Amino acid sequence: MSRLTDLIARAKARDSALGEELEREYRALASRRAFGLNFERHRPESVELPGRPVRRGDKVRVLPPRGSAQRGDQRLWRVTRIDGHGETRVAQVALVDAETPETADVSVADLIVVAEFRDFIYPGLVSTGRVMRGGDKPCHTVINGENFHVLEALTYTHRGRIDAIYIDPPYNTGARDWKYNNDYVESEDLYRHSKWLAFIERRLLISRELLNPNCSTLIVTIDEKEYLRLGLLLEQIFPDATIQMISSVINPKGSARVGRFSRVDEYIYFVFIGAAAVAPWRSDMLREVEGEGRRVRWAGLMRNGEGSRRQRIPSMFFPIFIDAKTGEYHSTGEPPPVDAKPEDIPCPPGTLAIWPIDQSGQELMWRLSPSSFREYLNIGHAKFGKREKGTGLRSVSYLQAGIRQMIESGEVVAVGRDAGGALELEFADAFGTRSPATIWNLVAHSASEHGAGLLKSLVPGRRFPYPKSVYAVEDCLRFVLGKNPKAVVLDFFAGSGTTAHAVMRLNRQDGGRRQCISVTNNEVAADEQTTLRKAGLRPGDPDWEKWGICDYITKPRIAAAITGRTPEGKEIKGDYKFTDEFPMAEGFEENAEFFTLTYESHLAVGANFAFKRIAPLLWMRAGSEGCRIDELPSKGWEVADTYGLLVDLDHAGAFCEAIASKGGLRVAYVVTDDDRRFQAVARALPERVEPVRLYESYLSNFRFSMGR
Repeated sequence: MSRLTDLIARAKARDSALGEELEREYRALASRRAFGLNFERHRPESVELPGRPVRRGDKVRVLPPRGSAQRGDQRLWRVTRIDGHGETRVAQVALVDAETPETADVSVADLIVVAEFRDFIYPGLVSTGRVMRGGDKPCHTVINGENFHVLEALTYTHRGRIDAIYIDPPYNTGARDWKYNNDYVESEDLYRHSKWLAFIERRLLISRELLNPNCSTLIVTIDEKEYLRLGLLLEQIFPDATIQMISSVINPKGSARVGRFSRVDEYIYFVFIGAAAVAPWRSDMLREVEGEGRRVRWAGLMRNGEGSRRQRIPSMFFPIFIDAKTGEYHSTGEPPPVDAKPEDIPCPPGTLAIWPIDQSGQELMWRLSPSSFREYLNIGHAKFGKREKGTGLRSVSYLQAGIRQMIESGEVVAVGRDAGGALELEFADAFGTRSPATIWNLVAHSASEHGAGLLKSLVPGRRFPYPKSVYAVEDCLRFVLGKNPKAVVLDFFAGSGTTAHAVMRLNRQDGGRRQCISVTNNEVAADEQTTLRKAGLRPGDPDWEKWGICDYITKPRIAAAITGRTPEGKEIKGDYKFTDEFPMAEGFEENAEFFTLTYESHLAVGANFAFKRIAPLLWMRAGSEGCRIDELPSKGWEVADTYGLLVDLDHAGAFCEAIASKGGLRVAYVVTDDDRRFQAVARALPERVEPVRLYESYLSNFRFSMGR
């Protein structure tokens, strides 16, 4: 090895870039294990950046002519000069790493910027919309960008702060489901498996930096193509973690394989870090649970027996109106005059009246007054039974004082709500006592019905291949986050947005404030790309980008889930099922904001020229809550809901006073090149507030901390 070291040193003396590249490869070879998972670390990936302005010094590719479905020139060129203005600009480009120098003059409109994964990046974010229905809850964020680069961006905002990562990466089936270096990896590719491992390893290594080392969980779904290699890779990247693999039935009908067993399941790896553990549940996940254990008793709302006649307390005799077609609750009427007959009391149009009258025709009374009944319905302490044949009426039940006291004391726990909004209750000693098994076989996890079927309801007419059942993802997260209502969840293969949807369901069930960061690119499906190219479109064109995964599926799906309305503005049809049953049209009391990743110049960042695009990162680092400081403050400083920004140190005194007087602040950003003055401001801040120096912390994170 010493001989190689000497040769590398000589190469560095002649060509420093070549020498450093050789040294990196040497270190990779030297660090390989004699036993374990060995594979080729292929040359770093590259990603094209449509829409990114071409600048001098950029690496670029030359696009094929508009209207051509052929692949363009895949060689990399560097822009050495740009002449002209507007659409007539022409770039002089030189071939990168060419044995024989080659230059060309190309229209800037025919170039696309390329970022290689060995390059330093300085990320920013641009907001592209938001949905706000959750009051002061933290925002779920959806980021459109190359996930490797977004993960790097998150090392500045969330290093060591992610409580759970759930990912459903490409399964490497050989179909056109993922790219490596701008090429689809086909089934006959000899390096198919090592390319996939290199692709996953780079992302998992950054994920390790994001996960909370004290208590967090990584969840990865996979099928038989790569599960063995993935298991070994996880063991090598997370040597101190505990790893288990689950088999989950997601396609009960089976996927036929000629001459082979029909496949009904996939695998889920759970990587438990630190104190992370699985919480018990009411099901072992292997068997459907129907009526096991003690049932929480709901009492009939209608009184019976002696002393229950209407005449005794006339104010407790009143109608409850339901929709004549659907049977859903409509309204609660008031007690009629004592001498009035029920049939003489008019019903609101399209409704039926439920009166406290027994089968023999005796007029009795309810156990609650009209106002109390409305309150019980509102909080889920009253509910309706099934509709009776012939009449269409429904029985009415409520929770008696003893059960309500047991809810307050914790003896009875709410595990969800039914379609009518009533609480689903279980005794605490029967809830969460079963240890989940390593084989899951639940109807709720069927991907066709509760993945593709659910997505069809949310965004009608829009297709996405193989979406997960939202209930399957919900269960995965519940086992590790059920007792962490403020958890931060990351999915950097977000696809249709199922993980964010599952997090919102968990929040509704227990009043949590969990937030999800969803990362996906805006890749257009392979078949659609050919059609669009023949139509003269290119990546970056608005009519191309609108068909991408993020813009066409992910963002509309999350917006629809929150608002309860489809992208066309219609109420979503159907109900959620299982743990928490309610109409999908109700939506969720949640907030979400959508962003696109940008690539900034470190010079522009350091000179305060890129603040508008750095601002969302500062907001995310402070918790993604409340208002955001999007512009440099004219008075020299500003304080938002969770953080403050000081840009003029002459106003440090007023800034520190404002920080100290406002509770809930977590971070104070101070823009200065003078470390001595920064330290002086930091000492004046309350201990509960983290001082961060801009832009030194940002630049050093991406220049030195990524281990390039």
